[in-house]
Amino acid sequence: MKGPATIVMATHNDGKIREFRSVLEPLGYRVLSVRELMPSLAEPEETGLTFMENASLKAAYYMKHTGLPCLADDSGLIVDALDGRPGVFSARYAGEDCDDERNNRKLIRELAHVPYEKRTASYACVLVLIRPDGSKETAEGRCDGIVRDVYAGAGGFGYDPLFYLPQLGKTMAELSLAEKNQISHRGRALRQLADRLSHE
Repeated sequence: MKGPATIVMATHNDGKIREFRSVLEPLGYRVLSVRELMPSLAEPEETGLTFMENASLKAAYYMKHTGLPCLADDSGLIVDALDGRPGVFSARYAGEDCDDERNNRKLIRELAHVPYEKRTASYACVLVLIRPDGSKETAEGRCDGIVRDVYAGAGGFGYDPLFYLPQLGKTMAELSLAEKNQISHRGRALRQLADRLSHE
């Protein structure tokens, strides 16, 4: 197989790192997190207005500092009744120093008066891989569901305990990692990217 033996993950999110490794390591890649390589490196400011802009920004930043092929994602929750919010601000919806719990509580508050059938939403993910030679790969994935105001499931992260999948009768947080990789926005984008890498 051609291509890089090592791919650096441009994230400090342990949940994302697990998902990336479960797909890329079987292809023969060594997957390292930025934290493992450069634990003191400051994170770049995400100034993009789209998932693609933010993913590209992060991939280029970490590739420049590590000198290795770098894979970044930008992903988030797009809620129809909230005009697409939280969108690119999903990770910091409740403020710069927020956590998953505070983000989820804000989402529940904002949807308090929205009826169940109008709580449709999508998870979206954009992946960008940038190599030191300047070559670039991109992939996108999407997963549709409904935002509930009752938590269910101990797996996943972010909005997963609230993101309900009617076709499965489960929230994203109730899925196993293998199940999640099959249907999630990130899983779909990863498989698209992995298919391209496997043909290099």
